[in-house]
Amino acid sequence: MQTKFFKQSWLTAVLVAVIAGACSKNKEEIDTEYPEIDIAIQDAFPIQCSEITRGVPFTFKAKFTDNKALGSFSLDIHHNFDQHSHSTEVMTCLAAPVKQPENAYVFIQSFEIPENSKEYTANVNMLFPVDADPGDYHFMIKVTDKEGWQTIKGLSIKVI
Repeated sequence: MQTKFFKQSWLTAVLVAVIAGACSKNKEEIDTEYPEIDIAIQDAFPIQCSEITRGVPFTFKAKFTDNKALGSFSLDIHHNFDQHSHSTEVMTCLAAPVKQPENAYVFIQSFEIPENSKEYTANVNMLFPVDADPGDYHFMIKVTDKEGWQTIKGLSIKVI
C-alpha cells in the first residue's frame, strides 16, 4: 500500500514538474534593459560644448540601440541663461554670465523609430533662427524603447 502511495506521489511530483517547466518556457522574458544613446559615432552632432551658429542649418545625428526594440526619441532644446543643469556629461563647458531671455529658442519634438528596430541612426535637419537669443542652451536627447524604458542625454551647447 505504501509502495503504491509512494509511486503515485512520485508520479504526481514528476508530472507537476514537467507541466511547470513547460509553462515557464511559454512566458516571455521581461525586458528590463534601458536603451542607449551613442554620440561617439562618426559625425555625431551635437556633442558636449558644441557651437551652433544661428541661421546655419545643422544635422542632429546620434545612434540609438536596444536589446529588444526601440520605440521613439525626442529632442528638447531650451535656453540655459540661468545656468541650471541637466548635463549627463562629465566635461563641463565654459558658461556665459547669467542673463534674462528676450527671444530664447525652444524646440520640443518627438520622432517615431521604425517598428522592431534594435538599432537606429537619427538624422534630423535643424536650424536655430537668426533672431534667437545667442548663449548657453541645453540639447536634451531622450530615447524610449517599446517597453517604456527611457534614457536621457543632456548636452550643454553654445549658440552663436
